Amino acid sequence: QVQLVESGGGLVQPGGSLRLSCLASGFTFSEYGMTWYRQAPGKERELVASITSTGDKTNYADSVKGRFTISRDNAKNTLYLQMNSLKPEDTAVYSCNTVRWGRDYWGQGTMVTVSS
Repeated sequence: QVQLVESGGGLVQPGGSLRLSCLASGFTFSEYGMTWYRQAPGKERELVASITSTGDKTNYADSVKGRFTISRDNAKNTLYLQMNSLKPEDTAVYSCNTVRWGRDYWGQGTMVTVSS
C-alpha cells in the first residue's frame, strides 16, 4: 500500500535551516507529482511547495519563496524540502502528499518548531 514517511523536523532557532525528507513506497514514485503541506496550531492546512513527477517544475507559496526549496530523488523514492532562513511563523506540522487515482495520500507529518 502507499506509504509516505516524513522525517527531519525538530526545534531550530530563527534564521536556521532544516531539511525535511519524505520516503515513499507502495507506488511508482517517479510517475507522480508531490506536494508539501503544513498546518500550524489553530490554523488551516496550507500548501507549501509542489513538484512535478520529473522535478522539472516547482511551485511555492508566497510566504516561503526564496527561502524553501523542494526537490526529489526518484532513484531513492524520496522527496525533500530544504528550509532556510526559518521564521517563527514557519512553525507547523509538515506533511507530504500525493494524489493517485483521485485519492489523497498523506504521511504522518513531522513537527517543525522555530523558536529562540
